Amino acid sequence: MTAVVDRNRLMEAPVLDIDPYATDVLKNPYPFHEELRETGPVALIKPHGVYAVGRHVEASEVLNDPVRFTASGGIGIQDIRKPGEFRVPNRLLENDPPSHTNIRGVLSRLLSPIVIRGWREQFESEAKKVVAQIVEMGEFDGVENLAEEYVLRVFPDALGVKLPRKNVLAIGEMRFNQSGPQNELYRIAMEKAQPYLEWFESSTQRENVTPGSISETLFVCEDKGEIEPGIASNMVRSFIGGGTDSTITGIGHTLNLLAQNPDQWAELKANPNKVKSAFEEALRMETPFQVTYRTTTGETELSGVRLEPDTKIGVFLGAANRDPRKWPNPDKFDVSRDTAGIHVGFGVGAHICIGQMIARLEAEAILRAVVEAVDRLEPAGAPRFRPINQMRQLDYLPLRAISG
Repeated sequence: MTAVVDRNRLMEAPVLDIDPYATDVLKNPYPFHEELRETGPVALIKPHGVYAVGRHVEASEVLNDPVRFTASGGIGIQDIRKPGEFRVPNRLLENDPPSHTNIRGVLSRLLSPIVIRGWREQFESEAKKVVAQIVEMGEFDGVENLAEEYVLRVFPDALGVKLPRKNVLAIGEMRFNQSGPQNELYRIAMEKAQPYLEWFESSTQRENVTPGSISETLFVCEDKGEIEPGIASNMVRSFIGGGTDSTITGIGHTLNLLAQNPDQWAELKANPNKVKSAFEEALRMETPFQVTYRTTTGETELSGVRLEPDTKIGVFLGAANRDPRKWPNPDKFDVSRDTAGIHVGFGVGAHICIGQMIARLEAEAILRAVVEAVDRLEPAGAPRFRPINQMRQLDYLPLRAISG
């Protein structure tokens, strides 16, 4: 139950008249993030009538407290429980304990460390093949030729779903723009995804998943009554989005930061085991999922600020991951920094990313293959970012691989 709020001792949320979904802000969110952090522990985003937090402490508190801040209204800015905004919820991410706990328990068993370690040999073998291709090319697009090429080779086999590049990227762009307001980005993404919606729905049904895969095992769990009917296909759809775009984006950001920081590339060449920490630091610096939402369950307070009931609150993960209250020199990319389990790039609490171990294994395999095969990784032009309502995503990353 939400605690009684003493209005006399609380302040009202300061107002920020900035649209975080404006295209120029999406392409360069960091001035907005700084203003959000420095305005106060909580701010009211005037253009959308939602609260927002950008500091690490408050971000963690909101995500760790489903009693005051529910996920059932959706993790996007729309309240999916209300007329006109309804959509089928993600049964893992948009679900609170105790219902969420059972589903997550089943998934955690299916994605155990032993299962994921069994994929290592294949992941590493495919990584070497992809890196051999980019070494031969010399100059390449780090997004399409490396990150996308690699993830869309290894992840479909692990998941048990065929993922044609054009299909999965269009669906991902739609899903991650759906998390924001119904702006022009939303409308364009919805239109582009129309030809692939039937594929998306059919590919996540039992008859189309690979026998013996994680996806088929989910349907077996459904047959046994371990999860409710309809959960399996819902989870497969979730894995397609969460396991492709976000991992591709995280690997791309890591490559970009390494190319832009030759001292950190040299550190990695001297200490290849730091590829894990390089990936974690890149997730902190350029967080793929920039924002997630909760909804206040009643009138409450956060760090001395009074919050209205039944109101969305955006947790700007990218802002929290550069909070100077948490990180010294937060705008510096440092592969020696200890960030795993501290940054909020994978989320926090009960809803922390269920597939994070898969993403880490993929990133470790491909980054180590790059470090071992390439002497120098350099920019071959300016990177280009794609504006997406929920994500910080590279569209084009020209790189040069120098070997020998």
